[in-house]
Amino acid sequence: MTLEIRSARALPPAERAELFNAAYEGYLVPFQVDVATLEFMDDAFDLDLDASLIAFRDGEPIGLGNLGVRDEDAWIGGVGVVAAARRSGIGEALMRALHEQAGKRGVHRVWLEVIFENTGAFALYEKLGYRTVRDVEVWSLPAGEEDGSAAREVPAAEAQGRIVELGDTREPWQRADGTVANYGDVRGLVTDEGAALFRVGRAVQLIQVAGDAEPLLRRLRTLGAVSVLNLPADDPATAALRSLGATVVVRQHEMLLEL
Repeated sequence: MTLEIRSARALPPAERAELFNAAYEGYLVPFQVDVATLEFMDDAFDLDLDASLIAFRDGEPIGLGNLGVRDEDAWIGGVGVVAAARRSGIGEALMRALHEQAGKRGVHRVWLEVIFENTGAFALYEKLGYRTVRDVEVWSLPAGEEDGSAAREVPAAEAQGRIVELGDTREPWQRADGTVANYGDVRGLVTDEGAALFRVGRAVQLIQVAGDAEPLLRRLRTLGAVSVLNLPADDPATAALRSLGATVVVRQHEMLLEL
């Protein structure tokens, strides 16, 4: 059997989405994409389709690896292998090939997140030279009624400027300024003591927050259930989330490989 690794451009979007879903079948957190979602991820997370890869065995696509690139930093935006080809070294081959692609583009740092319970992937990443930088958490806050919040909506640029003044935390890739710049529907919220950036879709997505988070969260939950992706575990906002009844849905290690 012959293994070949090609650019992600080897498959049209519909076939990439089909492969993505097959590669994540049975994953710890169920995840399905359609073409629109796939293309949204490509744009939002700066996935480089020339650097992202597809693994083929005897001409059939069996695995994929996504690579986001921003200057000297890159991000592994998902690596997966179809069930029939797992535990045969395909994931490691894809990872090594992604590192090669990153190096060709002048990348010095490659970032990724791995779910706590995904011990096999964690062991592979350590084998490849990654180290854990910190832990990040996905939170879910139920919708609720406002109760005295002084938060007010402002243009996103104003809120982002206030976040810069108040915070000094490096944001994970999906929450970073580079990602915010790729969204076309970011909104801002501020109080005298804090600021937040958010989007409203099927849920309210809190992207960035700094300062006193509780009044901001009280206002956001009036718009619907609030989701917070990959909030650093030591972020001050975790205390406010917990006090309002939010729960942690997923815990992940954020890991770094220096090339």
